[in-house]
Amino acid sequence: MAKKDLIIRLGGEGGEGVVSAGDFIAAACARAGLEVYTFKTFPAEIKGGYCMYQVRCSADRVYNQGDTFDVFCAFNGEAYEMNKHLLIPGSVFVYDGPGGDFEPEIPEGVTAYPIPMTKTAQALKSKRSKNMVALGALSALFNIYEGTLKEVLTKKFKSKGDDILEFNLGAFDEGKKLGEALTKVDDYKVAVPKDPGDVIIISGNEACGMGAVLGDLDFFSAYPITPATEVAKFVAEHLPKKGGTLLQAEDEIASIAQVLGASYAGKKSMTATSGPGLALMSELLGMSTMSEIPCFLIDVQRGGPSTGMPTKHEQSDLFIAIHGGHGDSPRIVMSVEDVKDCIDMTVEGLNLAEKYQCPVILLSDGSLAFSTQTVPAPNTNDFTHVNRKRWDGTGEFKRYELTDDNISPMCDPGTPGGQHIATGLEHNEAGAPRYGGADRVKQINKRFGKLETVEASCKPTEVDGEGDADLGIIAWGSTIGVVREAVQRLRDEGLKVKGFYPKLMWPMPVGQYEAFAKSCGGNILVPEVNHQGQLAHFIRSETTIKPISYPISEGLPFTPSMIVEKSKEVL
Repeated sequence: MAKKDLIIRLGGEGGEGVVSAGDFIAAACARAGLEVYTFKTFPAEIKGGYCMYQVRCSADRVYNQGDTFDVFCAFNGEAYEMNKHLLIPGSVFVYDGPGGDFEPEIPEGVTAYPIPMTKTAQALKSKRSKNMVALGALSALFNIYEGTLKEVLTKKFKSKGDDILEFNLGAFDEGKKLGEALTKVDDYKVAVPKDPGDVIIISGNEACGMGAVLGDLDFFSAYPITPATEVAKFVAEHLPKKGGTLLQAEDEIASIAQVLGASYAGKKSMTATSGPGLALMSELLGMSTMSEIPCFLIDVQRGGPSTGMPTKHEQSDLFIAIHGGHGDSPRIVMSVEDVKDCIDMTVEGLNLAEKYQCPVILLSDGSLAFSTQTVPAPNTNDFTHVNRKRWDGTGEFKRYELTDDNISPMCDPGTPGGQHIATGLEHNEAGAPRYGGADRVKQINKRFGKLETVEASCKPTEVDGEGDADLGIIAWGSTIGVVREAVQRLRDEGLKVKGFYPKLMWPMPVGQYEAFAKSCGGNILVPEVNHQGQLAHFIRSETTIKPISYPISEGLPFTPSMIVEKSKEVL
């Protein structure tokens, strides 16, 4: 099968412009109408260290970062050492030489192109131009569109002054000359440009922020934490333009408390954090449950526990998201697959919090947070906004009134006749504290009962494939994109495989799981990036399914080939 995509990986030291160069390539390809999916990793320490940026571009849709690179560009010796085992016959190696800090050994079957990045940057009297030299060389070697690249560079550097812009464009041109002077012997090149249509290229975190603004958000409070901070940065830039408010709290506990306060006052409110912050917020999430105050939270998962691996990928917060609270604390938990989901499901999360008057947690992850993808530009008219059920002002107001759907009317503070107690204590229908007996049973049944219709309020879980299969793969979060490609590869080989991609994680749509497993003869594989196999655990406990758990926890996402190989092993 002809290869339709190109995967370029850049590696080097933090501060050498590796991430910037990758961003420029991704943006240029997106402007040329290609599908783009990026992946980046970098150290948590301020002092720097190895950084990697991978760009996958194609004329067709791409769902993940790919198996490995076609082209690797090493800015220094450390990057070479980190990746030399991946240099296999057919791959291309672009490196800093002569004049760099290493002399690589070129494996048989690997095409190598030396580009004197450091030497050229020194001649230009600016070490910081090294990435522009590399970018120019890559443009020449792999047909990365010079026109769109220079448009992106101009947009980036124009605000810094004409001198800065011209210098960077000059460094780019020097690198381009170096690339053109080499004899190209490989066949890799970026796909032919096409009409880009109305698309944007955006990261997962930025997309969550965009979804918040599109979801009619009024109030956002957060405390900075890797890898979730960029959600708040996007909201800070755009929410005030529509009359909303953003606060940076002094810590995570304060941020969730402020969210509950603003929500109690009648405002759509949310926060964004990562695992350590979610742990600190557990008590006040219980307050949201008991007082039935709408609360929406995005958790961008990272490697844990404790400080763990702040800049690395993991899917290990499912346990705390679902059961992270004392007492019986019902809440809604969802997860996102890709950047478009980050927009759409943030809007949906705000709506569900308003409708069900409870905590709603949306799980993203460190890989998706920083990955950029091309997505259709969202149209504000495509989104529906749900507002909380409000008291109509007639009769006696009972904040926790027992209703047919178990959802009680709310009213904003200061509403005539709407005085009530909003408390973390158990209570009766009026909100007066009660510590046992019939009121306790009625209210706890009410809190759980209102979630019985959540499954019907959400889209059915996607089933990838029709009819019966010999193996079913259940994936959640950004692992879904990897499994999509793996399932297609397996089918292309004639194997009967189906995928099941839940996004409503809790309450669990048990019937949908059971029906899928039945169509696969009960043979179910669950890959996930955590040590304990957390979704597999819930599947075992809530259904009759006995899945094969396939957990990894190295701080990196799955690749399609890993899923393919494991599936064949199971089959």
